[in-house]
Amino acid sequence: MIRPESCRILLVDDEEGIRFTLSCLLIKEGYLVDVASGHADAIICLQKSHYDLAFIDIMLAGESGIDLLHDIKVLSPATQVVMFTACPEVSTATEAVRLGAFDYISKPVYPKTLLSISRLALNEKRMKDEQKRHQIKLDAIFRTVSDSIVMVDKEGRLAHFNISAGNICGYTNEMIGNRLESVGFGCGGECRRALLQTVRDNASRELRRFECSLPGRPACVVSFKSTPITEADGTVNGAVAVIRDETPLVELEHSLKKRGQFYDIIGVSDSMQRVYSLIEALADVPTTVLINGESGTGKELVAAALHFGGSRAKEPFVKVNCSALSETLLESELFGHVRGAFTGAFADKVGRFQKAHRGTLFLDEIGDISSAIQMRLLRVLQESEFERVGESKPTKVDVRIIAATNQNLTEMVRQGTFRHDLYYRLNVVRMELPSLRERREDISLLADHFLALFNTRFGKNIRALSDEAMKLLQCHTWPGNVRELEHALEHAVIMCRSEIITVQDLPHDLIDLIQNVKHSPAKTEPCLTLDQALEMSDGNITRAARLLGVSRPTVYRHLKGKECCNGTAMDTCTL
Repeated sequence: MIRPESCRILLVDDEEGIRFTLSCLLIKEGYLVDVASGHADAIICLQKSHYDLAFIDIMLAGESGIDLLHDIKVLSPATQVVMFTACPEVSTATEAVRLGAFDYISKPVYPKTLLSISRLALNEKRMKDEQKRHQIKLDAIFRTVSDSIVMVDKEGRLAHFNISAGNICGYTNEMIGNRLESVGFGCGGECRRALLQTVRDNASRELRRFECSLPGRPACVVSFKSTPITEADGTVNGAVAVIRDETPLVELEHSLKKRGQFYDIIGVSDSMQRVYSLIEALADVPTTVLINGESGTGKELVAAALHFGGSRAKEPFVKVNCSALSETLLESELFGHVRGAFTGAFADKVGRFQKAHRGTLFLDEIGDISSAIQMRLLRVLQESEFERVGESKPTKVDVRIIAATNQNLTEMVRQGTFRHDLYYRLNVVRMELPSLRERREDISLLADHFLALFNTRFGKNIRALSDEAMKLLQCHTWPGNVRELEHALEHAVIMCRSEIITVQDLPHDLIDLIQNVKHSPAKTEPCLTLDQALEMSDGNITRAARLLGVSRPTVYRHLKGKECCNGTAMDTCTL
């Protein structure tokens, strides 16, 4: 409700009697009233006070009330204006309304009409003021929030957006009032479609992290959420969407969060994070790298990451397993040969060095090459040239060498089986790959990876490993490292007939290898209970004893109901 005592009214008329009569009526109603006889007096009043409502005679002495209306809308846009006219004309009334007048009334002015239109005009002003205050608050919120905010009305027309929405999406003020379907930025339009769907269905929508790309702008990662705007009766009056640019967060996560996968390498352990960082540091330099690690630790994957992560990525990545070939065949494979160079050389052959020109040559099991091959390899590293077998003309090459071995080359140099000068050429930077037993926290991640891989390969739909099966994997020392784990999971997926891999699906020789679970890395908690061991071994006492690392008589003794040595009951005993 409008409280009259809080409202100030300006009455402008060149007839003193009208000013007096109408002001008395308004004052009696409780309004604060000032009067003016003409344009100049009215302007003085407007400069001194703020008015909620002004009554203006269209025909002032020698002046036009329309001109005063225009000035009021400039000086005090929020003031409601009602025009008096003794001779109402359609053109005059239309002009007054066009310029912003609330309404007009004809003279003579009746008290009831005056008070009624005063209430109507002031009520509308109150609503406009509330809308303006609401809009000011909304604008302040929109400016403060860094997320993009977009509002549409119930017809799907753009109603409002903040600066961030203009920056991210490209909205401009000229688009306000346009239907959202007609607005295009050259992107996929997923946000606009979801926002309009919210209006149609009266249901919230959420899109998690997806790439947003506008022509001429870098791609960004955004998340979207829209909510319907509903009235008290449940009708939809529009919708609002919040679009969050998560690109900095994604980049931060990428740089700070432990990476679970780097190229094709899997692992979140600290030791693997150090490997990832070293790969990034070495990928774009031509330095020779020596990779040390047990069999199955992923030396070839690291070599590939070094190649494909650097400037040579578009050039050849050539691999040679040095232990798989005899000295003669390896020499031919590495350096090539000419026709007739030896028995069986019926045509020229391009060697791996030549194939890897401008790219990378990965020499796996470098510790197994003979002294003669070591000498030839040393020359290539020193002079960047070689001769094909049976040819004296040297060939220049630009090849980055990455070598790998599971042997101790330092000890081989000491024993004289590996040239010390070649070792120093290869060992410019050495990378030590951790064994799987040194990064047991990666086992579950690797298991999930292989499970997904073999599900696809064999057309299975296996969801996970049972807790007992995973615990068994965690207990193993994995002498074959990741390759052994891969083969074990391949066997399990093939054998599994349900959605969960159990212990019975794992290779039996793997279970038999676990001689003493007390050597599990989880030293602070038991690895297996007697019941679990019996379940894993299908009731086989000998195999259960091996899993627990105890003798068969000990298992039989506890099966008879006796307590174990530490006083725990049989069903919780870990022996």
